[in-house]
Amino acid sequence: MSSDKLHNEFTLKEALRAMIDQYRLRGKLNQNRIQNLWEKLMGPSIAGYTREIRLANNKLYLTIESAALRQELSYGKDKIKKILNEELGEEYIREVIIR
Repeated sequence: MSSDKLHNEFTLKEALRAMIDQYRLRGKLNQNRIQNLWEKLMGPSIAGYTREIRLANNKLYLTIESAALRQELSYGKDKIKKILNEELGEEYIREVIIR
């Protein structure tokens, strides 16, 4: 194999990551992943009160119907961020905003 061919080879994973970054799809993909994981990670009762999950500029916006639950979750924002970033496999979420 020539050295040019070795330098131009990518794994499928690397090629997909490059494509996702090139087309700026990471945010939408991560938002969909979080929406799909939310009930599993947080439980059905919290998921039932969650009206919106949105990612924008590396911030996770959660709209929660219950004032009491909103207050309770606000104490655990760092934990929510940590759990979701672990599931995403990267430190994508920088801040969790609960409203």
